[in-house]
Amino acid sequence: MAQSTEPAQRPDPWLEHCLALPGAWRDEPWEGQVVAKVGPKIFAFLGGLRPSTADGPRTIGLKCGDREAADLLLERYPGSVTALPYVGRWGWNAFRLDGSIPDDDLAELVERSYEVVVASLPRSRRPPTRH
Repeated sequence: MAQSTEPAQRPDPWLEHCLALPGAWRDEPWEGQVVAKVGPKIFAFLGGLRPSTADGPRTIGLKCGDREAADLLLERYPGSVTALPYVGRWGWNAFRLDGSIPDDDLAELVERSYEVVVASLPRSRRPPTRH
């Protein structure tokens, strides 16, 4: 049996963090574009799960609440956060995964995005609460 010359793909820590939240699941609604959902709604855009490239650093797109809340994060992390293309006006930002934002802050932002999206679901579609 021939051995693969492809390097083993390591699990993505941000996808794992997203999927550890109650009711969260992985989807690929567009070829090569991974998202994390709760119920039918996206709470994190993880892109192609690629490392940073010459095209720029990898980002994670998160729901920040309303546009005002998203704007506060743009001010808090200048140069590391941008409004997410196409959906930024609805309170979504893209956060660089290049170490410029502390991992603990990013983890809180992922959880906040999840909570905002869960709150928008009908009660009957919400996952059980965490203890």
